[in-house]
Amino acid sequence: MGALFFYFMAALFALAVIVNEDFVFVLLYLFLGVYLTSRWWSRRALQGVAARRKFERRAFLGERVNVELVIENKTWLPLAWLQMRESLPVGVHSHGPFQQVASLGSKASRTYEYQLECKRRGYYPIGPLDLFSGDVLGAAPRRQYRLAPDFLTVYPKIVPLTDVHLPSHAPLGTLRHHQPIFEDPSRVRGKREYVAGDSLRRVDWKATAAAGRLQVKLLEPSIALESAIFLDLEEEAYGLWGRFDVAELAIVTAASLANWIIGVRQSVGLVTNGGDPFGANQTPPPLPPRRGRGHLLYILETLARVQVNDGIPIAGLLREHIHQLSWGTSLIVITPRLSDELFDALFQARRLGMDALLVQCGTSENFKENQRKAAYFGFDLQQVIDENDLDVWRR
Repeated sequence: MGALFFYFMAALFALAVIVNEDFVFVLLYLFLGVYLTSRWWSRRALQGVAARRKFERRAFLGERVNVELVIENKTWLPLAWLQMRESLPVGVHSHGPFQQVASLGSKASRTYEYQLECKRRGYYPIGPLDLFSGDVLGAAPRRQYRLAPDFLTVYPKIVPLTDVHLPSHAPLGTLRHHQPIFEDPSRVRGKREYVAGDSLRRVDWKATAAAGRLQVKLLEPSIALESAIFLDLEEEAYGLWGRFDVAELAIVTAASLANWIIGVRQSVGLVTNGGDPFGANQTPPPLPPRRGRGHLLYILETLARVQVNDGIPIAGLLREHIHQLSWGTSLIVITPRLSDELFDALFQARRLGMDALLVQCGTSENFKENQRKAAYFGFDLQQVIDENDLDVWRR
């Protein structure tokens, strides 16, 4: 449109010179004034436009997030037209960018709303927002304003678990245990008569006085569960096809186990060799075992962002971090591929006083062989081919 207007002005100037009529010169001056005024107007008016974006920055899978765009004109110069274009990722919006065209008066503001549907876990840029404006005739080139993107974190899916048996050597905790190795004096499940060899510390003197015979307390065994999830997201371990579905299954498994451990008021940490786009696709820093829902949200945020990456193998990851964990920590290793190097690293962890639960995600032709190896080393091994296999921990 700018080139056409230039040619139109050139033709009008030539006509004014040829016919030498005042009316043609008046038209020439009029259009030239409109052109110069519109350039100045559009430039100054768009410089006074501000935009802000408001929405919840974190959401769970399946939720809808309302986004509010506020466009404000802080000058006295109205905008004849304003075109808005908000870029949106496919993972949370399937209808393309958000686009609107409107006019904006002096000292006026407009609010626009749209929804995001959290269909996949991830770390999504919302934006940028581009604003375009110009003069009424379209003679001046369009001016642009850009609002930088904000980011939305969509947590991974969590499958509710109810009964996960994790091995632990740490005594005197808050979880009931099926092996009466360590008895918790705060958990009394009954009384019985005294027999020779019972410690006097276990005598219930009130019950003895009431019964007239020595009564001792029966104590429940318990453990303190401190766990560390090692999530294998090495690119080579998954291959070309497994890096999508199987990797997502591994992340769902890690999130579900972390949620269960926090739910029973125990400590859990996370170590992974995946890539974090928040950190230029570098490996995210390990999260040491902690308790509480706040710590769970840190774990879920990491699991929301992390991707399959060309990182170190899971065996090397274990050897690098097990010396930083305390004695009695339960290791939960989630990987699509079991190897002799991994079993060697787990055996080294066993010698440091740790035990392990192995979770193999995806199908495997040598699962029976891996099961025999795990049994030989004394480790539990579970295979998770799809989310239905997590039902083994829901009974």
